[in-house]
Amino acid sequence: MFDILNHFTMLQIGTLMISAILIGINKTAIPGIGVLPVVLLTMAFEGRLSTGLQLIMLAMADLIAVAYYRRNADWKIVLRLLPWAWAGLAIGSFILHVIPEDNDRIMRMIIGGIVLVLALLNYIRSRLPQEKIPTGLAVSAGCGTLLGVTTQIANAAGPVAALYFLAMRLPKTVYMGCSAWFFLIINWTKLPIFIWEGRITLQAFRIDLLMIPFLFIGGALGVFLLAKMPQKLFENIIQILVVITAIKLFF
Repeated sequence: MFDILNHFTMLQIGTLMISAILIGINKTAIPGIGVLPVVLLTMAFEGRLSTGLQLIMLAMADLIAVAYYRRNADWKIVLRLLPWAWAGLAIGSFILHVIPEDNDRIMRMIIGGIVLVLALLNYIRSRLPQEKIPTGLAVSAGCGTLLGVTTQIANAAGPVAALYFLAMRLPKTVYMGCSAWFFLIINWTKLPIFIWEGRITLQAFRIDLLMIPFLFIGGALGVFLLAKMPQKLFENIIQILVVITAIKLFF
């Protein structure tokens, strides 16, 4: 198993470890940092491979999150989003098939653009009173479709989900439960699609298996941080880092 490490540089292995910890934190406590691993992995790996590497870790971390928050979800909200999100997956797959497989530059720019737009949405959301964030069928359809498109292209749907779940005025544990179950279903739906598209390889799967301990470390840190650290300050720092690294993807 460990011979797979010879296929990656120390920088890439270090990026995977840090990303696994961040994904664990993201799944158990701080949803706002979910786009940071997207940017880190895209900077260290080829664009399509980076999304496959991340999806495997996300799918494993979803199991941890659901185990912790399994009884806290509001299923009416989750089921309202799922059909639109599945439609968004199809749209995202179509967009990816239009992009030439060998044009990694375009893929990086698309991911960088998505991350920047989502960071802007998250910023706007954080400045709006909850009662001014719109809800309703149109919002469910729009957010659900956008969730599907962004998660299929870049695994970067976290800010959209935050915008929607906060608009529902959910208590913190219900918010985390809805997020855990929604992304478990979506990410495990994506796995066969990513394999078919060639974005998940045997090497990617083997190296990600070695990241499982770091996912658990991140999950445990997330539970600790949720109780001890001011979440607002932490999210603001991460948002700044996300914007800086996303801009770097363009250059």
